[in-house]
Amino acid sequence: MPCAPSAPVEWTLRNARRRMGPVSQNNAAEYNSASEYNTASQDGTAPDGAAPGEEVFDVIVVGAGPVGENVADRTRAAGLTTAVVESELVGGECSYWACIPSKALLRPAAALADARAVAGAEQAVTGGLDVAAVLARRDGFTGNWKDDGQVDWLDSIGAVLFRGHGRLAGERLVEVQTPEGGRRRLRARHAVAVCTGTGALVPKLPGVAEARPWTSREATSAHKAPGRLAVVGGGVVGVEMATAWNALGSEVTMLIRGSGLLPRMEPFVGELIAESLAEAGVKVRTEVNVASLDRPAADGPVTVLLDDGQSLVADEVLFAVGRTPKTGDLGLESIGLQPGSWLNVDDTCRVQAVEGDWLYAFGDVNSRALLTHQGKYQARMGGAAIGAIAQGKPLDTRPWGAHVATADRLAVPQVVFSEPEAASVGMTADEAQRAGLRVRVVDYDLGRVSGASLYADGYRGRARMIVDLDREVLLGVTFVGAGIGELVHSATVAVAGEVPIERLWHVVPSFPTMSEVWLRLLETYRG
Repeated sequence: MPCAPSAPVEWTLRNARRRMGPVSQNNAAEYNSASEYNTASQDGTAPDGAAPGEEVFDVIVVGAGPVGENVADRTRAAGLTTAVVESELVGGECSYWACIPSKALLRPAAALADARAVAGAEQAVTGGLDVAAVLARRDGFTGNWKDDGQVDWLDSIGAVLFRGHGRLAGERLVEVQTPEGGRRRLRARHAVAVCTGTGALVPKLPGVAEARPWTSREATSAHKAPGRLAVVGGGVVGVEMATAWNALGSEVTMLIRGSGLLPRMEPFVGELIAESLAEAGVKVRTEVNVASLDRPAADGPVTVLLDDGQSLVADEVLFAVGRTPKTGDLGLESIGLQPGSWLNVDDTCRVQAVEGDWLYAFGDVNSRALLTHQGKYQARMGGAAIGAIAQGKPLDTRPWGAHVATADRLAVPQVVFSEPEAASVGMTADEAQRAGLRVRVVDYDLGRVSGASLYADGYRGRARMIVDLDREVLLGVTFVGAGIGELVHSATVAVAGEVPIERLWHVVPSFPTMSEVWLRLLETYRG
C-alpha cells in the first residue's frame, strides 16, 4: 500500500467530490447494498446492539496515514468490513509533511555531494542546486498536497472512507463530525483502531505564539528558503532539516540543549555529522536553551533569546524538540482515559487500560517506536490479530509470533538522511551495557572498505556491531557514512533473525561493495 500519494492530474476533478464527501464514491454501491444490515433502523431494531442511526462495521480505523492504511489492508484481507475516518489528507503526516517531502528535499543535495566527492565527476559540477526545481520535485512527491491516489487505493481494497474528525463516544463507538457540519455515528463489531499519530511539540515559551515558529510541517512544505533559519533541537528532524535548508541556501544555526546531535544513536554518529554540518557552513551550538522569541512584525525577523543572555536573529525558527500524541480531542474521556495521553499497548497493540479486545492503537500514538515503518509493522501484526480474533482463531503471541510486534523491542531500524547518512538497528553499546548484557563492541573504519573508497574519494565513515557474548548473536549495528542507508536492512535481518555469528561467516559480501564491511567486522571480532 502507498506511503506517498500518486495523483495524476486527470484524477483531480474525478475525485474532487469524493474528497469532500463522507463516503468514498467507488465503494458507494457496496456500502449502500450493505446498509440494510449496516445501519440501525428507525424502528429500534439494530444489528449487533447498535442504536438507531448507527452505521455498523467490523472494524473502524481512526486515522488514514500509512499506519491506518496498513490496518485497513489487513482487516479487509481478513474479510472484515472496514471504515476509515480521516480529518485531513488520506496518506497522513508521512506522505505530506514528513518522510516523503523531507527526503525529496534532501536527495538533490546528497546527489550533488556524491558527484563532488568523485574526481572526474567533481569537475562536471559547475553550479549549485536549482532551488525552484528542488521544491517543485518535492511538491510532485506530495501530489501537490492532494490525496486522490491514496483515496483510490483505499477504494481498491474495499474500505469505506469517512471524511471528518473522529472521536470515541463510548465502547466500540466512533462519532464523526463531517466537513459539512453533519454527524455520523459508527459502531464496530470487533475493533476500533486508533492511528492518529503525533503532532510537533512546541514549548510554551514567552513570545512563541506570536512568533509562529515552524514545525516539521512548515519545514517540509515551505515554498522558499529563508535567508536565516534557527533550528532548535538536535534530533532527526533538526539534523535533516538543517541539512536540507542549508543546501538550499539558508544560513542555518542549530541550537541544541544537550552536548551533541542524535543523542539516541552511538556518540560517534553525532560527532561525524556535526563535523560535516560545520564544514558545510552550519553553526552548531550545544548546551544552549531558548528562553523566548520576539517577532514584532508578522512578516519580519525573529529574535531568539537564549538562557545565557545571548541572542540571535533569524527569518524563521524551527522547533524540532519532540512529538506529542494526537489524542487531546479523541474522546478518550468517554472510555475512562485521560485526553492527550499516550496509549499504552501490549505486543498485539491492544490498549491495556481498556477492558476487552476492542481498542487498539498503532503507530506513533502508542509511543513504542515513533517511525513510520515501525507503525506500519505494528499495523500488519496487530491487524492480523484483529482478523484472527474476529474469526475465532487463537493468537500466536510468542516472541516473533504472527500477531505480536516483537521487533519494536529488539530490532528497530532507522535511517537519518543527513550528510553523511546514519543508520542503526537494535541496541547501542550503552543500552546493552545498561541492560546488564555481556557484550563486545566491534568497530571498523568504513573508509578502509574498497566499496566505500570507490564510492567517494576520502570517504569518512564508521561501522559498529554489538555482539551478545553469551548467545553469539548481534544485538545492534550502527553505520555512519555516505550512502549507507541501504546497508541497514542487512543488519536488520541479522539482528531480528538472531543469526549466529558462525552463520554470518557464510554470508558472502559481493566485491567491491560497501557490504564488505560485514566481513571486516567479523574479522575484527575474530581477531
